[in-house]
Amino acid sequence: MNQLQWGIIGPGAIAAEFAEALLSVGGSLYSVSSRTTVKAEDFAKRHGALNAYGDHHAMLADPDLDVVYIATPHSHHYQYIKDSLIAGKHVFCEKAITVNSTQLRELMHLAEQNRLILAEAMTIYHMPLYHKLRQLIDEGVIGRLKMIQVSFGSHKEYDVNNRFFNKELAGGALLDIGTYALSFARYFLSEQPQEILTTVKTFETGVDEQSGILLQNHADEMAVISLTMRSKMPKCGIVAGELGFITVDNFPRASSAAIQYLDGRQEQIQAGDSAKALQYEITAMHSLITGKSSNETLPLSLDVMDIMTSVRAQWGNQYSFE
Repeated sequence: MNQLQWGIIGPGAIAAEFAEALLSVGGSLYSVSSRTTVKAEDFAKRHGALNAYGDHHAMLADPDLDVVYIATPHSHHYQYIKDSLIAGKHVFCEKAITVNSTQLRELMHLAEQNRLILAEAMTIYHMPLYHKLRQLIDEGVIGRLKMIQVSFGSHKEYDVNNRFFNKELAGGALLDIGTYALSFARYFLSEQPQEILTTVKTFETGVDEQSGILLQNHADEMAVISLTMRSKMPKCGIVAGELGFITVDNFPRASSAAIQYLDGRQEQIQAGDSAKALQYEITAMHSLITGKSSNETLPLSLDVMDIMTSVRAQWGNQYSFE
């Protein structure tokens, strides 16, 4: 891999995993920034970054820095992305890329103006399995697409101070785990849904604890999404057509799926390696920056953000910083 100098904003657990994946594909971890220099220096020492900063503006001012990976809570994504793009850096940001559509559209326009790449670190868009499954669906193996079902339940320990339950940090199930489920659904839907129905159960801090979301588009394809962050549910996605259905278990980083046909036949599909999920993301971002591929995932990210923005509007759920 040709060397791009990567910087990380937000040296938490996912950033540590990302740093290891970057090094494993021959990438260069050039710098890291945190709210404190001590945290940045500790991360840099553990992961071999050349530079550590207690202020992201100082990191972004380095002309040798090429691309920034943002791994902060998503409440802060908008400002960090904006600062990075203004500084002339490509940006690869953790999900959810922003908290609403207005933010994302503004940042997409800024990236286009500055001729920079902006992309979301959504594993589903980059796993080889999903490329294979969409190819098979396009070839008609399960017939005309009719219905998608996605469930994701994550049991978060009761802690009102945790970011998952903190409304000031854009907490709630939708932006944390729902973005995976909706990205799965939108990846396979042939077009953006126009009808969006939803119901929600709110946690005591005001964030969404669990919800149901129903989508339908003009092609009469439907998707049903079930989310909860106070009880465990299988991370399961099902794509059903007129000739059979595909089941993807543990779908955020899946490398296998099963096809059940109407005539009773079954088929196993294997592609990629779940352990290499972040490596696939990094390789894809590298291809975008070097012009070897076009940025086809950002429109999907915007479609998902449009859905989530509509859903939260129906709930009457707005963050104070929006």
